Amino acid sequence: MKHRTPLYTSVIAALMAPNAYAADLAVANSTIDKTVYSAADFVQFAPRTALEIVQRIPGFSIDSGDSDSRGFGQATGNVLINGQRVSGKSNDAKAVLGRILTINVDTIEVLDGTALGIPGLSGQVVNVTTRDSAGVSGNWHWKVRSRENLRPTYNDFGVTVSGQKGALSWAIEAESDPERGASAGPERIADGSGKVIETRKEDYTYDAEAASLAGSLAWSPDDGSVANLSARFAAYQPEDKEVSKLFPVGGIAGRRLFQGSEDETQAEIGADYERGFGPGRLKAIALVRREDSPTVDHVLRGNLDGTGISESVFQQTVEEGEYILRGEYAWVPTEGRDWQVSLEGAFNFLDAQSSLLRSKGGDPLAEEVLPNANSRVEEQRGELSVTHGRVLSPSLNLQVSLGAEMSELSQTGDAENLRTFTRPKGFASLSWQVDPTLQLVTRLDREVGQLDFFDFISSVNLNQGNGSEGNSEIVPEQAWKLSITAEKDLKDWGAATLTVFGSDIEDIVDRIPIGTGDGPGNIDSAWRVGADLDATFRLARLGLSGTELTFSGEWRNSRVEDPLTGIDRPISGSNIYHFNAELRRDIPTTDWAVGVYLESYNGNPEYTLDQRLHSGSQPPFSYAYVEHKDLMGLTGKLVLGNILDQRDWLSRDLYEPNRLGPIILSESRTRHFGPIVTFELNGTF
Repeated sequence: MKHRTPLYTSVIAALMAPNAYAADLAVANSTIDKTVYSAADFVQFAPRTALEIVQRIPGFSIDSGDSDSRGFGQATGNVLINGQRVSGKSNDAKAVLGRILTINVDTIEVLDGTALGIPGLSGQVVNVTTRDSAGVSGNWHWKVRSRENLRPTYNDFGVTVSGQKGALSWAIEAESDPERGASAGPERIADGSGKVIETRKEDYTYDAEAASLAGSLAWSPDDGSVANLSARFAAYQPEDKEVSKLFPVGGIAGRRLFQGSEDETQAEIGADYERGFGPGRLKAIALVRREDSPTVDHVLRGNLDGTGISESVFQQTVEEGEYILRGEYAWVPTEGRDWQVSLEGAFNFLDAQSSLLRSKGGDPLAEEVLPNANSRVEEQRGELSVTHGRVLSPSLNLQVSLGAEMSELSQTGDAENLRTFTRPKGFASLSWQVDPTLQLVTRLDREVGQLDFFDFISSVNLNQGNGSEGNSEIVPEQAWKLSITAEKDLKDWGAATLTVFGSDIEDIVDRIPIGTGDGPGNIDSAWRVGADLDATFRLARLGLSGTELTFSGEWRNSRVEDPLTGIDRPISGSNIYHFNAELRRDIPTTDWAVGVYLESYNGNPEYTLDQRLHSGSQPPFSYAYVEHKDLMGLTGKLVLGNILDQRDWLSRDLYEPNRLGPIILSESRTRHFGPIVTFELNGTF
């Protein structure tokens, strides 16, 4: 059952113990609290995996870490497995939790990340400890989905098999995850005066097949060393199709066909090894990640009388890679003090080959010049950091990290460039246990952003009829970020976590004029503020036993000076808000559960040299479900989706010669995508 107990930290105790997992992790004279759950505390949800348990922890939301984060030093995941971070990116904490069966879960600890001595962790962190298991076991799921104007999917399934023999444990997972999407509706084109000059009837479909194979090995012998190996291989094949019937006012009706496809393959292998060395513990982490993604976009347009025929084809083949090697040495000189020194090296690259072909009047396709579209971008980076944590008082915990990174950035091909950078980075985090039910965490970060190598390469968006100029002069953005997190235990009512933050950003990457066009580039300064809330409210004290409301949401506001107009505006394409809420009732003394779910988001417009584009959806996406937790030993779930009839919308203004001039064309559309019905089965063996 759930209880609170004093904790020094599982990591620090592991440093001092001869066996990392056999140690008693509660150090008697520490005053840092942790909340401990067992699988039995979540029995009302009939969870089959550790993932389903962690997703139900009150006031907690899983952050698997950004797969695009800058190496491991700035990874922000908040889940540990047996006191260890997951040595993967696409093969992240959610994936690993999904491979751990409920019967193999020992405890689930919610604790203060500041106290763990692991750089990057602060606020609530969940540590899932597992027990030794004998034999082979597994879980599986199968889902069938049907929606309007699309063929149903029957191949949405996954299976995980795991086992253990002595100090060696393993897991293998195979998954097929198809995606389907469709929407249809009218579009209106108006001139600068607002007069309608064309109407369209559009039908869009999205069809993707996705499959993956993943596995992991863990070795924890009696000498206290720990080794992990994980791998993931995936294929992703999306296809977009948009058919438009064109009705120009006073003109000849026409047709437009857009088709886009991609054939992406991914591979990732991660490994780590930790053992006692001298007065502390030494850990090595390695990661190799590769991705190949050839894409083809095609647009064909013409009038019904055979005139006005035009055709465009954009082809791009991209190879990406990331290689990381990281070493960490941690020790505890005295109780209540811990140190860690880390050294990380990384190599990233992107190699893009692109071509644009066009024709008019039925002529053969001819290649057009596309500057800076065939290039290779590389970054070699080294990072050194020192982290120190200490208990300041029975209720205060401090962690400080100071470091620097050195980077060499080069580009060859259509553009030639070589630059080197040195950037300071680090953070300070202070945790205050105000009382047994309230913890406050204040954190100040000096961040260095990850570069998107696609920003260096020119590309064309045939469906929107615009492009992006590659920019070989981009530098990583940097920011000072101050955040305050309040974690409140509401006892029988649940729990809530609220974070508010503000960022002062330097060299932010946004849209800037480049030559005669525009593309991504650096703007001197910007700011961003926001708030995140994760909350769980149990309603049993209102007479609704087995009923709870969960909420997860974020709000953002930002400002940057537009490099074209000189007027402050939000960061291009940034979020304004995003939230989801679920009301679930597990009907007492039965195996039945029912629930409803809402999700909504809104974002700021995207700005280019001569366009302003804004898109979104309304009303919120919603679904209702009924679940049976013992359907002949299985969990069955029937879901009716989009019950509020959400619709997608888009508006776009085009200016001449740029956004300093008048609007010459406006587009607006609304698309409907109808109800979605899903049936899912889950089982274990």
